[in-house]
Amino acid sequence: MRGANYQQGFSHDELSLDKKASEDVQDKIIAAILFCCGLVSVLTTVGIVAIIFQVAFEFFQEVSFAKFFLDTQWTPLFAERHFGIWPLINGTLLTTAIAMFVAVPLGLCSAIYLSEYAKPKIAAILRPAVELLAGVPTVVYGYFALLFVTPSLRNILPLEIFNALSAGLMMGVMITPTVGSISLDAIQAVPRSLREGAYALGLTKLEAIFRVVLPAALSGIIASILLGISRAVGETMTVVIAAGQQPKMTVDLTQSVETMTAYMAQISGGDSPRGSLNYKTLYAVGAVLFLLTLALNIVSYWISNRFKEKYE
Repeated sequence: MRGANYQQGFSHDELSLDKKASEDVQDKIIAAILFCCGLVSVLTTVGIVAIIFQVAFEFFQEVSFAKFFLDTQWTPLFAERHFGIWPLINGTLLTTAIAMFVAVPLGLCSAIYLSEYAKPKIAAILRPAVELLAGVPTVVYGYFALLFVTPSLRNILPLEIFNALSAGLMMGVMITPTVGSISLDAIQAVPRSLREGAYALGLTKLEAIFRVVLPAALSGIIASILLGISRAVGETMTVVIAAGQQPKMTVDLTQSVETMTAYMAQISGGDSPRGSLNYKTLYAVGAVLFLLTLALNIVSYWISNRFKEKYE
């Protein structure tokens, strides 16, 4: 009997070891697959960056840095060529500023309402409805701005048909879910004990939100705003359709402007022969856009870590 029991226990131990070995193999296979997926993403990014800066380097062998960064005219497709990048940067920053002027208040107010005021059932309906705006194709926003927003605003303001104001307003509506969703997560991450402590000290709900909750969620809110700025800087179709293609150094919202992404869309249409100087301007502008968005992401990461609140 003892021998039989010993043999039975030994068999049970062998089965346990085999099962554990099989699970270890499965874990290694899954880890290898995930590593390969991550490696593909990294290699794709490296390849894109390498190609952009390789062609951009060829561009700067024909056009000096002084002409690119000091000139205030951008006419690479005209007979009298100018390669000053600042009109494109001006158009990008102008439409981005308008968009954030719309997205930040709307996004923060929606996040505060859904987190602090809305009942759970209402919040469960409104949050997906707000985030649904992020799923609307950007070309729809562009045509809506051109065919509805601009004609409506022209009854009040002397707008050009293509203008920075309409494009910026629609970009703001488009970015609102990004700012609102991330801000909502940051606000909901603030412990309930901080709110209760504020109420115990005699603060009203509104005072507790602005004096306690929002400062505690500041890192996430700032990160959402910077992410929204990156989204606005990289937007293409809305500004192509609604803002126009006239690179200008202006802060007049009623005029037509051209952004960096709009110019890249114009050049990538196929009219410029591969290897020509006009073709290389696409990569030079792309390199500037890449560095700009990279700087925004670095600042966002630094601010998130700098002002991050830790609770136990």
